[in-house]
Amino acid sequence: MCNSTQKARKGIRPLLCKHQRGDCRMRALSVLVFLAMCGMGVLMYLAIKQELTLRNLKSTADQISLEIKQKENAIVKIKTNIQQLNTELLPINVKRDELTRKKDESVKASTEAKKALDTCNKEKADSENLKTSTTAALQKVKDDTEAEKKKAEQEIEALKKQILDRDKALCTFVDVNMDEGRKLCGLAEAPK
Repeated sequence: MCNSTQKARKGIRPLLCKHQRGDCRMRALSVLVFLAMCGMGVLMYLAIKQELTLRNLKSTADQISLEIKQKENAIVKIKTNIQQLNTELLPINVKRDELTRKKDESVKASTEAKKALDTCNKEKADSENLKTSTTAALQKVKDDTEAEKKKAEQEIEALKKQILDRDKALCTFVDVNMDEGRKLCGLAEAPK
């Protein structure tokens, strides 16, 4: 042992010997190198981790960029399809508008025809009523005429009878030897 260790035992501040000073420095240097290596290891770990994260992010960004390009291409294709469909729909829309106009005209014509039919049916009903009333009036006139005719015939017969009765009454006073008297009385030949 060194003298200094003996003096340290005695209570005097020990002075390190050269040999011990080198050992301490070596230990401190070893600890410092170890700590530096650990720090460097941590920094390397963090750098590698960050590099891997950046690679993953770059890969994800590239994949997302590719998906965006694909979606943009799909959108462009869909827009082209929409424009093509609109172009194809234009004549169909024109035809639809024309058919709608024709339908409206048909509905209008149908309504007018229905009104005309209703008017015609009303006029027909009025004509039938007029015909029925005219037929009834004509029949009444015929019946009245027939009744008056019968009455007139009866009166004529009655008047003929009266005339014949007068003529017979006159025939008693008329000379039957004369032609006029015979004619008047209805005798064919002269009595003998």
